[in-house]
Amino acid sequence: MIKQNKYKIIISSIITLLPMFFGFLVWNRLPENIATSFGWNGEVTGYNSKIFAVVGLPAILTFVNLICIIATSADPRRKNISNKIFSTVISIVPVCSLLCGICIYANALGYQISVESIMPVFAGILFFVLGFILPKCKQNYTIGIKLPWTLHDEENWNKTHKLAGKLWICGGIIMIVSGLFNLTFIFVTIIFALVIIPTVYSYLLYRKQK
Repeated sequence: MIKQNKYKIIISSIITLLPMFFGFLVWNRLPENIATSFGWNGEVTGYNSKIFAVVGLPAILTFVNLICIIATSADPRRKNISNKIFSTVISIVPVCSLLCGICIYANALGYQISVESIMPVFAGILFFVLGFILPKCKQNYTIGIKLPWTLHDEENWNKTHKLAGKLWICGGIIMIVSGLFNLTFIFVTIIFALVIIPTVYSYLLYRKQK
């Protein structure tokens, strides 16, 4: 799988590292301590050194991206993972890296951005896209809703992912709206529901079959 997608992997790694290159371009304009974490209300919750913000974060995200790629390629059921789904998976971390870079550099350079809106909207878009992909995922150990009951039974896997796909599409839309109107409590509630409902549904299916 790695050999077949080596160019995609190289491109995804380069994109993940783009914030590092931009950081070097504006290095002299950046403060020595840079805000790298933000709360739900958009307030800064943590600072790090300039070298960590510019070099460390993109490097860590690149490492995470490569680990995800290696884990997916080593999956015993990797034949069940289509190239389309694999391409979607390896694009998540690069997009996160770009988004984090925009938020961090914009704040460091004195631009006013609404982090409390950007993050929920991005999360909503992510869930919305994944909602279309989930029902197409076949049983594997790295991508999808990996529960003991879904991995044990193919019918359970298919039904759980079909339900989760519909929920994540609807939930993604609600999350986007909640981000646009700063409705943090709705965003948190939806995240909880999108995780719990498929899990409970899968378990109930297992109990019914048993």
